Amino acid sequence: MLDLLRNRLPGRKPTRPSAELVLIPASEQALHAVRRRCRQMVAQRALLSAGASALPIMGVDIAIDIHLLSHLIEDINAEFGMTPQQIEKLQPKLKVAAYSTIVGLGSTLVGRMVTRELMLKILTRSGVKVVSKNATRLVPIAGQMVSAAIGFSAFRAIGNRHIEACVKVAEEMLKMQSAIE
Repeated sequence: MLDLLRNRLPGRKPTRPSAELVLIPASEQALHAVRRRCRQMVAQRALLSAGASALPIMGVDIAIDIHLLSHLIEDINAEFGMTPQQIEKLQPKLKVAAYSTIVGLGSTLVGRMVTRELMLKILTRSGVKVVSKNATRLVPIAGQMVSAAIGFSAFRAIGNRHIEACVKVAEEMLKMQSAIE
């Protein structure tokens, strides 16, 4: 039942069987197409986050942000072929290159399983967002609109930063792949 609800999120594709795992984009054009799709996904989910931020109930927005962001990160990783399962299916040289590029970038989300604890850590890093959203919520209507705007921009920034990290890893993978061939 929960999978059926998750699959109905905007921009979320139905859960794929592991046999149909997508590998890294094969060309620069494919990479840019994936980037565009992921940016649309981020914008749609950021709107949902903004809607949750506008709710006058404290704490609900953080729970919704964690849920939306964790699924967004998983979906972006899958689109770029950067889930742990997808990386494991790569050739040994490409697998090593992928992990070394990920470590070199210092990314905590590319190629990793996304947990609630990790999402909470990411969201608490943007602690200004939480404090300012809660403070502005005390002012009726205008405060809720400001809170929604802060929620939208923070969510979008986290999502777009992750997309760019995935793009860098995928570009390095394309270079490695062309060097091997």
